[in-house]
This record gives sequence, C-alpha cells and structure tokens, in this order.
Amino acid sequence: MSTQMRKHLGSITALAFALLSGLTFGLGLILAGMANPAKVLAFLDLAGLWDPSLALVMGGAIAVGLVAFSIARKRSLSFLGLPISLPTSRIIDNRLVLGSLAFGIGWGLVGICPAPAFVLLGTGSIKGIIFVIAMLLGMGIFELLEKYRK
Repeated sequence: MSTQMRKHLGSITALAFALLSGLTFGLGLILAGMANPAKVLAFLDLAGLWDPSLALVMGGAIAVGLVAFSIARKRSLSFLGLPISLPTSRIIDNRLVLGSLAFGIGWGLVGICPAPAFVLLGTGSIKGIIFVIAMLLGMGIFELLEKYRK
C-alpha cells in the first residue's frame, strides 16, 4: 500500500472515530439530561428545588477525563497514530477568569452550554438554534477584539 493511500485511509479512520465519538457523546448528553435546559437549571438552582443528578454525570465525566488525560500525557501519538497536543499553560489570568465567568453566567441564564447546544441544534430546537447563533457571534466578536488588541 502506498504512503499516500495509507495517509488517506488514516484520515478516513480518524474521521470515522471522530464521528462515532461525537455521536456517543451526544447520546450520553441526551441520556444524562444535559441537553434539557430545564434539568440543567434545576441542577444550578441551589437555593430552590435542587436536582443533584447532574453532579453524578459531571463526576463520571471528570473520572473518565482524568484517566484519558493521564494516558495521553504519557504518549506523543494517539491510538490512531495522530499527534497529541495538550495545553501546557497553568496560568490563571484575567482572561481565563472572565471567560469562565461569562460561560457560567450564560449557562446559568439559559441552561445550555456548547456541547448540548449542538445536540439541541440537531433536534431542531429553536433554543438550540438561537444559542448556537449567539455563541458563533460571540466567538466572532472575540476574534475581532483579539485582532484589535494585537
């Protein structure tokens, strides 16, 4: 098999795994209730009728992430042979804090964050469509501000 053909097959395999991973992740979000803004808002309502069930989902996700990142840190290539690039910065600066606050406030106001927004978009939910449009606009504004800042 030629190098070109092997590279093409590797790209197709990587895309297939990415699609399968995304579908699995989306299904998990639906089954866990993370794509239901009302359930998310009930989880965030600590002073009212708090629904702690999503804490178990987040705990499970953190456990899986810890295992995956500990394996990834020891490798330079993924299981598909692609390079692994992990963040190296450990600095907590104003941009990180302000970005985290903006994310948290947005999540608390509407009960949607980026991954569930794409699940909602796939279901044709008007809330998901509006959220994704607003998210893309926000990303565009950020990029413009970054160009202006530099």
